[in-house]
Amino acid sequence: MKKLFYAAFGYMVLGVLSGLFYREFTKGKDFAGDTQLSVVHTHLLTLGFIVLLIVLILEKLFTLSSSKMFGWFFWTYNAGLVLTSAMLTVHGMLTVNGVAEADISKAIPGIAGTGHILITAGMVLLFLALRKRLIADGAAKSGAANAAVAA
Repeated sequence: MKKLFYAAFGYMVLGVLSGLFYREFTKGKDFAGDTQLSVVHTHLLTLGFIVLLIVLILEKLFTLSSSKMFGWFFWTYNAGLVLTSAMLTVHGMLTVNGVAEADISKAIPGIAGTGHILITAGMVLLFLALRKRLIADGAAKSGAANAAVAA
């Protein structure tokens, strides 16, 4: 549970700092156009901070970490979010620095896409872990109810 708390906190800090960086970097470069730096802030705060706080609540309610899928979720999801955010930052900085879209390596959006795929895979793993715990919780409650009826 501590792992989720510290990860959520870390993403909150990174999200706030990335918003500050976006504002100051574009202002310092006198840039007023569209850049992917504008979405790093929301990716980190929403997919990192808020989602992991929700998962922390689910962990408290259903002990998700008792499922092997949970560990896979945590590391896959975080790898995807870090990869995606890093590539959005690199791509955005290149744009602000005046690099033409045609001159930006195709690897950058490709790696960001891989990050998005990992985030999606992580979400699937989260739902599999949650499903397993819900079924186990339902079976335990059903068994307790049957024992109470039999007594």
